[in-house]
Amino acid sequence: MADDGDEAEVLRANERFYAAFTERDFAAMSRAWAERARVTCIHPHWNVLEGRDAVLRSWAGIMNNPAQPRVVAGGAEVTVAGDLAVVVCREFVAGVGLLATNVFMREDGDWRLLHHHSSPVAAEAS
Repeated sequence: MADDGDEAEVLRANERFYAAFTERDFAAMSRAWAERARVTCIHPHWNVLEGRDAVLRSWAGIMNNPAQPRVVAGGAEVTVAGDLAVVVCREFVAGVGLLATNVFMREDGDWRLLHHHSSPVAAEAS
């Protein structure tokens, strides 16, 4: 069972990821991702990106886009299982609600992203 310290550390790593995105800080974004594992990323309406180079290229393109709206994340909930952790949270981009899953792994004592998946929220049936 994970301790509260691990959960707090993962939530801080998740906050650093979103801060890097919001601040358009590519160096911080690069530090957020694992270096020795095969990382993957699925942006809304994109196909899966595989490998650190492809994932970081995508983030560079997004962060360098002057029309990219600010992303606000919240409602993060974390589950830690050993050296892996899953954060599920909400994202709001230009008023559009998204759901995100961020999978972290412990690498050299730090929690680093292994996978990010963000997608639109389906409308509820009335």
